[in-house]
Amino acid sequence: MDPVTGFPVVGMVGGGQLSRMTQQAAIAHGQSLRVLAVSPSDPAALVTPNVTIGQHTDLDALRAFAASVDVMTFDHEHVPTEHLRTLVSEGFAVHPGPEALIHAQDKLVMRNRLAEMDVPVPAYAEVKTVSDVTQFGEKHGWPVVLKAARGGYDGRGVWMVPSSGSELVAELLEAGTSLLVEERVDMKRELAAVVARSPFGQGAAWPTVQTVQSNGICVEVLAPAPDLSEELADEAQDLALRIASALGVVGVLAVELFETASGLVVNELAMRPHNSGHWSIEGAVTSQFEQHLRAVLDYPLGSTDLVAPVVVMANVLGARSTPDMGADERLHHLFARYKDVHVHYYGKAERPGRKIGHVTVLGTNLAEVRQRARFAADWLSTAAWPDGYDVHGGK
Repeated sequence: MDPVTGFPVVGMVGGGQLSRMTQQAAIAHGQSLRVLAVSPSDPAALVTPNVTIGQHTDLDALRAFAASVDVMTFDHEHVPTEHLRTLVSEGFAVHPGPEALIHAQDKLVMRNRLAEMDVPVPAYAEVKTVSDVTQFGEKHGWPVVLKAARGGYDGRGVWMVPSSGSELVAELLEAGTSLLVEERVDMKRELAAVVARSPFGQGAAWPTVQTVQSNGICVEVLAPAPDLSEELADEAQDLALRIASALGVVGVLAVELFETASGLVVNELAMRPHNSGHWSIEGAVTSQFEQHLRAVLDYPLGSTDLVAPVVVMANVLGARSTPDMGADERLHHLFARYKDVHVHYYGKAERPGRKIGHVTVLGTNLAEVRQRARFAADWLSTAAWPDGYDVHGGK
């Protein structure tokens, strides 16, 4: 408990943009957020007054950090499971706990558990030898999707393998990479269901959203998912809440989904605030960051209702070549053109393809809102308007 504020202290392992935005949510409620960051220049460390510098792989650093807070949670899933089990055995509050988090850390563990629950997942198999992939491809069709069981994100650790891809499989196995292979899902689009669950078991779900990917990176989120039947939207929410309850998740859970001709298929899980929920900061009554804090502190959860008929979030990615125009000037010109765009910069250096921020736009017409969000994100990335707009004189 913070002796100055009288509120509990939440500790977040990881100093990335998720911790940064959680800090912003904590301020409004007077809560104290402490961050375990690798570097003083990490995004959260730049805006959070109470920062501990240390490695998330160091048990002693984790133990000292856990002892300084009332509950510990995460900005990422890369904390060793055995360290978290040790902390829980020593009486520290860790949310989500290691027995839940392992399902977001290890894709094979996740696939096995969801299959046991009769949750729809792609056909998959563990890979121990090159022939495992060959046999799987011959049974389920080529190409197949090869995944590292641990550590992949934003398209990393995922490979589309044709029938001639045995050399890649052999190289990864030789390097000691734990692998699984999955069928390539014939999908219509990608969706996400983001929910939260408290230790008491209360659950809350935001509207099901559509996510748009480019080169394995999420570039856009549409809330609610356009033209999605009420039946499928409800099914996605119910599925995510069922997974959260069965796995004992405490905090935010994002369930990435494929929409197929025959229904929904679960792709990935994330047990933390997620890119597919950033729109909720301005677009929902309760943001995913506030809700995550409520959940790990076992406060009653907030409303997840939309505050506008249409909300679009677009990620700002580092351009192939950093523009000559500085970020501050780009922001100035963006605000001059659009008065209704919400901007979030993460305090990260620009480099090609890196998520350096996001924008959110609310409205009533999907096409118009989507265009403004896309134009704004492109401008902040490249300093060029997609429609050729003249920043000094309009059209």
